[in-house]
Amino acid sequence: MKTLMKIAMSLGLGLSLVALPVQSIAALQQGAKAPDFTLNAAQGGKPFSLSLKQTLRKGPVVLYFFPAAFTSGCTVEAHLFAEASPDFNRLGARVVGVTAGNIERVAEFSKSECRDKFAVAADPGAKVAAQYDTANRAADGRMLSNRTSFVIAPNGTILLSYTDSKPQAHIEKTMAAVRAWKAKQR
Repeated sequence: MKTLMKIAMSLGLGLSLVALPVQSIAALQQGAKAPDFTLNAAQGGKPFSLSLKQTLRKGPVVLYFFPAAFTSGCTVEAHLFAEASPDFNRLGARVVGVTAGNIERVAEFSKSECRDKFAVAADPGAKVAAQYDTANRAADGRMLSNRTSFVIAPNGTILLSYTDSKPQAHIEKTMAAVRAWKAKQR
């Protein structure tokens, strides 16, 4: 492990490589019922209690799990979702990020990296991630989540389940699923 850490540091990868999952579980699939949850969250740095059930009353939810705030891939993904948030909102969808890593920093992350555009929730111990079958144990033993995105219909049905360590495709895949849902509503 020390050799891996030295290589990661020399490549400038920092903790992003160290936090890679050792074991992973397949995420809940399309057609499954999304487990309800309530978590402490923040948007624009302001804390609040986020309920999936209440958020779904406003329309579909793009729920994305990410390993840890302020790591390179998670920051890129947050920026991409922030840029796409107005388009999601025009389609009636809300974006919600969930992390088990750096949970004490979700308010700061929601303001700086999510650019006040969407809520970020803290998932201590990756308990919600486990309900969505996207939790895994990092090399250091901490429970985190895979980079997994879901699109959930207002009735709680999962319309899309997508796992990929690269953040870029998450926005494209979730946007396509929300557009397909919106087209069926007409």
